Order: sequence, then structure tokens, then C-alpha cells
Amino acid sequence: MEKRNLRKERIGVVSSNKMEKSIVVSEVKRVKHAMYGKFVLKTKKYVAHDEKNDCNEGDTVRIMETRPMSKSKRWRLVEILERAK
Repeated sequence: MEKRNLRKERIGVVSSNKMEKSIVVSEVKRVKHAMYGKFVLKTKKYVAHDEKNDCNEGDTVRIMETRPMSKSKRWRLVEILERAK
């Protein structure tokens, strides 16, 4: 049997769903500043494939690394963890 490599997974909040079958997911990390020790918020955006177009802005989702689907899309939606209120 073929063994697959482990795929990276991220959890973030949907910041845009204006594209067809695509969403933009923002992941926020708290990182400690090297010199001053203060915690700083760092945001990273991922463009992910949403096959059913069922995500809305504000939803918390899990995305997984996948093959390149377009110029900027290298992630796909795994599940919606929490709907926006």
C-alpha cells in the first residue's frame, strides 16, 4: 500500500468568500518579540478551495495542505468548526 506524507493543517477564520469555490482564511498567532519579550499578533492568510461554496465570513475552519490548484491556492477546506454568529 502507498504511504502518504503528513499534510499540514491550520485552523483559522474565513476573512473573504467573494470568489467562486475559494475562501481566504486568516490564521492569527501570538509570537514573543525576540528582544523586548512583548507578545505580538502575527496574521497569515491562506487561499483555500471550498468545493461546495458553503463557508461564510467569520466561520472558524480547518484547512489542509494539498496540490496546487491555481496560482495562489494550495490549501483545501476540511471542515467548518464553528459558524459565524
